[in-house]
Amino acid sequence: MGKIEFDTEMKGLCEFIDKSPDPFHAAENAKAMLRQKGFIELFENDDFKTERGKGYFVSRNGSSLIAFKIPEESANGYNIFCCHGDSPTFKIKEHPERVCEGAYTTLNVEFYGGGVVYRWFDRPLSVSGRVFVKQKDGVKAHLVNLGKDMLCIPSLAPHMMSAGEAYEKTKIQKELCPLASLDKDFCMNEILADAVSAKKEDILSFDLFLYPTEKAKVWGQGDELLSAPRIDDLLCTYAGLRGFLQSENNSRIRLYTLFDNEEVGSSSRQGALSDFLVLTLKRINSALGFDGERLYRDLSKSFALSADNGHALHPNYPEKADPTNRPIMGDGVLLKYSANQKYTTDGLSAAVFKTIMEQNGIPFQVFTNHSDVAGGSTLGNLSTRQVSLCTADIGVAQLAMHSPVETCSARDAVSLVLAAKAFYCSAAEIEPDGSFTVKKG
Repeated sequence: MGKIEFDTEMKGLCEFIDKSPDPFHAAENAKAMLRQKGFIELFENDDFKTERGKGYFVSRNGSSLIAFKIPEESANGYNIFCCHGDSPTFKIKEHPERVCEGAYTTLNVEFYGGGVVYRWFDRPLSVSGRVFVKQKDGVKAHLVNLGKDMLCIPSLAPHMMSAGEAYEKTKIQKELCPLASLDKDFCMNEILADAVSAKKEDILSFDLFLYPTEKAKVWGQGDELLSAPRIDDLLCTYAGLRGFLQSENNSRIRLYTLFDNEEVGSSSRQGALSDFLVLTLKRINSALGFDGERLYRDLSKSFALSADNGHALHPNYPEKADPTNRPIMGDGVLLKYSANQKYTTDGLSAAVFKTIMEQNGIPFQVFTNHSDVAGGSTLGNLSTRQVSLCTADIGVAQLAMHSPVETCSARDAVSLVLAAKAFYCSAAEIEPDGSFTVKKG
């Protein structure tokens, strides 16, 4: 990829991250990219009417999305790329205002996902999500992004801590409520009403999240690094979609799947454990005029990638990395293994993925956890409970995972776009005994 293409992808990635402070906005921005390429929106409460050679997408809950492209010719299996649009953050509770000493107003929040909460102290924060507003003829959902620096979680000065307090676990209910105003009459519903041009009393409910207002930034002596909020997993969200939109395949139905709620276990109706993917596959199969037996045969020939980032070798904690598999930022896309099946990669799926990467000259490296350091999990092994496919887990090596601002290699981010495109353009013919060939689709 030349410099112009590289710069285009990095600019697009940074803009996508900046415009996607929560999973609702991430899904909406993905929809906009699909519509721009002529994809047609379908709805779960309506018939799926499809034509060969055209692309479609369907969403659930406004925060999960599945896009697919049907080839002109008869398809022979599916290529499926899975990722997630949510990130660890704070969710605002109902009736959030808390007045302290008749002077300050803070907001009542709870933590969403896993992470080290103290990293959220002392940085400018804003609010985004969706709001449900009463109308004369029902209730309407609005996306909101307040945009401005409007909140901060102030830390306690060390002068005011006892020796014991300095080492105590941070208490979310006591220490992590963000300061919103010096006005004791501050009202969150009034702010929301102004944002959606409604009356305060018409705000019925909301799903609102805090987000750091730092913008995505490329930096370093050679502009080789990217720092941004929500790199996990918006980098994979963007890269997979870009690869999907730039690819062609005459023998596979290509699916791009963006799930919500990975950070809290994927067990929601819009998560990887839901029936969203399996029902969409059944409806595509039915719309093409095929019976259930055809779907089962096609799924046995299919291949999937579960895309979520992994940990890079840390410059200050190198002992935390595996002794022999030590991913370095800038050395390529991660192929992630876990013996306890927190990642789906096995010898077969790894061989298929490596073959695709080698055929297209795309750099890759292996990630495994240090055996004495607990690792994370992702959505691939959960999604396969609903749709069992040969699957590999991939991603990009990054630092500061689950921090409000994370860091990775800019070159790796673009390599993931190329990897997604190469995957979507391929057709892996896997035999029952595990032997396979990978051809151009």
